Amino acid sequence: MQAEVPKTATLISMDKVKIENVPRSICVMSDLINTMLTDDPTAGEYELPSVSSVVLKQAIDYMTYHENIAPEEIEKPIKSTSMHDMVCKWDADFVNLEQAPLFQLILGANYLSIKPLLNLACVKVASMIKGKTTEQIRKEFGIINDFTPEEEAQVIAENKWAEEI
Repeated sequence: MQAEVPKTATLISMDKVKIENVPRSICVMSDLINTMLTDDPTAGEYELPSVSSVVLKQAIDYMTYHENIAPEEIEKPIKSTSMHDMVCKWDADFVNLEQAPLFQLILGANYLSIKPLLNLACVKVASMIKGKTTEQIRKEFGIINDFTPEEEAQVIAENKWAEEI
């Protein structure tokens, strides 16, 4: 007799936090979790050693919201610096994060292989960069310019095409 496949799963984060009763119906949005559930459907608990509980909870919130509401396709190249001009209010508010948590969300979405969430978070970063000068971007992200003026001029000259995008 085959064991019955449960309708929910328990996901365990890198910091050993157990998130119980996660519907399998939303887990399909994560290629990684879906593969784990498919490979061992009766395990019940699944460890995700490269994602924190904070990011895992965010991912679950995202998948829950989008279970019955398909994530919208984001037009590229992006046309605005405002996420509200490009995606629904819920998604725009969801990625309205400080830099560090936003970058952690990007890493988590990549690890969990949740493509629409990864795309959404990366578009948020792109919206933070759009229309800014190199110096403004450096300031925004705390990037130190380690190029000499000559090296910087050479890079700009070699990549003139990038200004046209």
